[in-house]
Amino acid sequence: MNERRMLDRAEVATPIGRVLLLAENGRLVGLEFSDKPARVAVLRRQIARAIGPFDERPARDAAGAGARLRRYFAGDAAALDDQPVTSHGTAFQRAVWRALRRIPAGRTLSYAGLAKKIGRPAAVRAVGAANGANPVALFVPCHRVIASDGSLHGYGGGLERKRWLLDHEESARARGGSRGARRLA
Repeated sequence: MNERRMLDRAEVATPIGRVLLLAENGRLVGLEFSDKPARVAVLRRQIARAIGPFDERPARDAAGAGARLRRYFAGDAAALDDQPVTSHGTAFQRAVWRALRRIPAGRTLSYAGLAKKIGRPAAVRAVGAANGANPVALFVPCHRVIASDGSLHGYGGGLERKRWLLDHEESARARGGSRGARRLA
């Protein structure tokens, strides 16, 4: 008989909506905007496929991610960088997600640039699909990926949130005195 695993669950109010956090053993395994119930259901199925049946218990601050989110939204754009996460997915997806974590706050990268960074320059569409399947949005910053022409495409939380996040990070970076071009590639 499969034993059910236990995930910590917390919800955090943010300037762009409530966020559901799921964590196991001090590591964030899922994040989704609470006003996207279909995406929340997909996230739970994705986690269940990876770890098997699980239950959820309320937590004050799942894996410390809530406190980091509050710092991030208060202007500390780097607050999410060192959050321990576990992202269940294929080897290709995990490579994309690792590369996403290397895009600094206040910077963007094109889907084509991301494909090149993981050594798969022809896999632009697959990179987009992996980006969309990211189970730990914000902490694995899929919002920092844009089209080659600089336009915004494909954010599960909605393009208004993506724009808000990019503007927030650029503003926080500017206040911190960082220099450099906004786009990496």
